[in-house]
Amino acid sequence: MWKEFKEFAIKGNAVDLAIGVVIGAAFGAVVASLVKDIIMPPIGLITGGLDFSNKFLLLKPAPAGGPFATPGDAAKAGAITWNYGSFITVVVSFLIITFCIFLVVKAMNAMKRPAPAAEPVSKDCPACAMTIPIKATRCPHCTTELAKA
Repeated sequence: MWKEFKEFAIKGNAVDLAIGVVIGAAFGAVVASLVKDIIMPPIGLITGGLDFSNKFLLLKPAPAGGPFATPGDAAKAGAITWNYGSFITVVVSFLIITFCIFLVVKAMNAMKRPAPAAEPVSKDCPACAMTIPIKATRCPHCTTELAKA
């Protein structure tokens, strides 16, 4: 069993998956910062100073009552909130991550070289239209003599 595990762990697929997870986590942190620190502030400015991360709807007030500035403050006081601002931020982050991944895949596909075209191994007989070997000088089906290429 140990030998099988070592073979699995050393295979390229397992290593590639591990690298992908690490890079994905780092990429997610970069995009989260991009959304939180770069994209959302101008959107908040355009919408009149609206900070989406602190937008919530109070579903059940806290026993102590009182207005709350953030969903965290409301949760500490025991209130039940609907944090739609955090959801909006996560959706924007998802859309940006998806778009970035699309751009990366598109760039990688553009960098791939097309596979060289394989040399043809057959041709069609001009008389009977049957497929014959490319080097044939006479059609085996209709016995037509073929021009030498």
